[in-house]
Amino acid sequence: MVEIKHEQAQGQNDGDGDQLSASVVEESKYRLLYSKSKVYVYPTAYQKDHIPGFVALVKREAINPVYLVAWIPESLLCEKGTEEWDKFVKIEERTNLDDEDEDAVLIDLPASRPESYAFSVPLTSIYSLLVHPPALSLWHGTIGINLINGSTLPTLHFHDDESLSMTFPTRRSKRESSSSYPPTPTRSNPRLPISWGGEDLLSRLKSYAHILRSTLEPSLYLVDPSKADIEAHTRQIFDDDAIDDILARSSYANSHSPVPAHRRPRPLSSSGASTSNPYSSRPSVLHRSLYPPSVSTTQNASQARMALLQSFSNITRATRHAAQNILSHPYAKPILPHLPDPVKSLVNANGEYEWGSWVEKGGVGEFESARVYLARWARIVAEEGDRARRREAQALSASSGNLEEETSSLGVFELLKSTINLPTPKTSREPWNPVDEKTWEKWFDADGRPKVRIEEMQREVFRRGIDPTGSLRKRIWPFLLGVHAWDTDHKERAMSWEARKQRYHEIKSEWCGVPEVFERSDVLEERHRIDVDCRRTDRTHPLFCTAYTGASGGEAHQLDRRIFTISPQTDIGAQPPSNEHIDKMAGILLTYNFYDKDLGYVQGMSDLCAPLYVVMDMEEELTFWCFVQVMNRMGQNFLRDQSGMKKQLLTLQDLISVMDPELYRHFEKADGLNLFFCFRWVLIAFKREFTFDDVLRLWEVLWTDYYSNNFVLFVALAVLESHRDPILRYLPEFDEILKYCNDLSMTIELDSTLAQAEVLFLSYAQLVADIDRRRAEDESQFSSSSNVRRRRSSTPNSSGAAPKVNVVLPSLSENLRELLRAGRS
Repeated sequence: MVEIKHEQAQGQNDGDGDQLSASVVEESKYRLLYSKSKVYVYPTAYQKDHIPGFVALVKREAINPVYLVAWIPESLLCEKGTEEWDKFVKIEERTNLDDEDEDAVLIDLPASRPESYAFSVPLTSIYSLLVHPPALSLWHGTIGINLINGSTLPTLHFHDDESLSMTFPTRRSKRESSSSYPPTPTRSNPRLPISWGGEDLLSRLKSYAHILRSTLEPSLYLVDPSKADIEAHTRQIFDDDAIDDILARSSYANSHSPVPAHRRPRPLSSSGASTSNPYSSRPSVLHRSLYPPSVSTTQNASQARMALLQSFSNITRATRHAAQNILSHPYAKPILPHLPDPVKSLVNANGEYEWGSWVEKGGVGEFESARVYLARWARIVAEEGDRARRREAQALSASSGNLEEETSSLGVFELLKSTINLPTPKTSREPWNPVDEKTWEKWFDADGRPKVRIEEMQREVFRRGIDPTGSLRKRIWPFLLGVHAWDTDHKERAMSWEARKQRYHEIKSEWCGVPEVFERSDVLEERHRIDVDCRRTDRTHPLFCTAYTGASGGEAHQLDRRIFTISPQTDIGAQPPSNEHIDKMAGILLTYNFYDKDLGYVQGMSDLCAPLYVVMDMEEELTFWCFVQVMNRMGQNFLRDQSGMKKQLLTLQDLISVMDPELYRHFEKADGLNLFFCFRWVLIAFKREFTFDDVLRLWEVLWTDYYSNNFVLFVALAVLESHRDPILRYLPEFDEILKYCNDLSMTIELDSTLAQAEVLFLSYAQLVADIDRRRAEDESQFSSSSNVRRRRSSTPNSSGAAPKVNVVLPSLSENLRELLRAGRS
């Protein structure tokens, strides 16, 4: 037995002193009952930050023994020396797990430090365990520990491929091989083979506490559950014959089926159905729900079918999540281009599922999720059919003008044609022929003064986009945003730019290198918010996905980082690491916080700044002034009272009511006129709905203001119209619409959406012009012949002609009329 040495009391010869000393020593002993090595804690998602350690069961020797669950990192054990390390290894390799008194090992629990993530908690303070064994989508099994007080301990990851107890032969095989035949009987029952480390820990915990597995959530294990917990988590949902009984009650039993009769579900006798519930004594909730009191058989069958669909949706959801995890692995990237489009849509995009998780927490049930999935599947099938029709149309002869007119309608504007009899506009976009360097140079003379009007430049950029190769976007975007004036030459633009650069450094000098400002409480708070947001923005882009390349630099480098880094602390927990580009972009946003003190920094601005920083080739001054112009356009979206976003969504609501009344009525019935599912689209201009390259193409179209200063609302309307049929057909509830729209992220096709948005705007402009024309005609007729109309109204219609039917024209609010305004002063 390994003992821990303790200093004895001075009064050792005294009888009472001996008794007291023995009691104190006994109270301080911790007996190590169980240990397992290579159990990791993941502070961050990066492998270099993973901390290995030992999970242990410890018994505090006392009059009333206390059992503790502990996790101790290897670094703390190393500080204790090799003797303490050997104790944990010895217990892990011990063959007999049942006898606590045999070769007891006593230890001192290391003093835990916050940065080490070590913990030791009494077994009685643990409420539940979340156990996830290794699976196809989870290489290492995990156990999460939830305490009674509501807190959660760090999740334990069992690296069984490194653990001593799992890589060597099992304890049971060692015990059997070392004993002679016949084996000597033992007090304990024979142990089943252990499949992974977490199962080994669970089996050991069952020796000291009552561990109950929940039937509601199979991954949940309750520790010493209360009576209420036992009743709630042991209710049987299904019996073995429940599905047969459900199907036998449905029309399937009497329908013609190719399934042989002896394989069909057995029919139920009708005698018991007319009196009472024959399943009232069955433990299955599903059985008891077949005939609840005072509910008709038809309703019961509907409930049973819903329960059956819910169980199927669980399978569908689990399968989809497994596919997402597999396809999102880096090893799967080479095969993704060769997969069908519906399969590609299952690939996760980092950071784009926060809203979906919020919806799940908000109460979207499994049956509703199944409906959302059905709507998405219908949308994918419709898109595939639409693409097939387009390919077929392109393969046919182009000599027929009717065919060309039909394919250019985009199929979403039948309402306008049928109600107001207006011609359907055509899109002018040619994204396959972008503006290139040669075209751009032709627009300027030798002095750099443009030879074309700014409207022509905006029209070409809207129609064609900008060539993504080279640095052409870096030259054109400042003109689109208004950083450079259009009607100027090289010399005038250079003078103006020098003044802007000087102004930027004056603003930056208000905080940079000024410790009393940089460390001020309000600035510290802004720095923290900016730093956290920048670390999360576009983490897949090469500029932002790597850590500091010079993190191990000299003293001068570390001093430079302490003075200029925006992060107010070096350790921010589980946040991704920073680098020089993230710090530089954070500095730009902090400078904007000093530039616009009324608005300051608001969450979401980092999403707008990151693409500018990339396109402007990491130039601080140019990125800052482009960002200022973007905020001049979109600053209303970030007002504290959200009045800007309310106005935007209200305008979109009015636009839907005019352009698609049926969709408007559907949203009204679903209590979805708040259009929260469009909130993120409008707030950051679809930044998280498209890929990074598509976002650049979209933004340069929006910045032209060619048709409207609020063209983003027509893009949002185009997305809704593209998914109009699945929404109307399958999604009657607001939560379902919200989840469906959030799941559209990274699945929207940009070029077709922009083409639809253009046709929608032209249709809207025609509609407004037609409404104004009709109202002007009515007012003119009323003012010129009011007396004649008065006499005709007092006499009967002698000609016998049918009275003229007045068409009720929709009313146009001021917000709707603002959509026709283009260009900025």
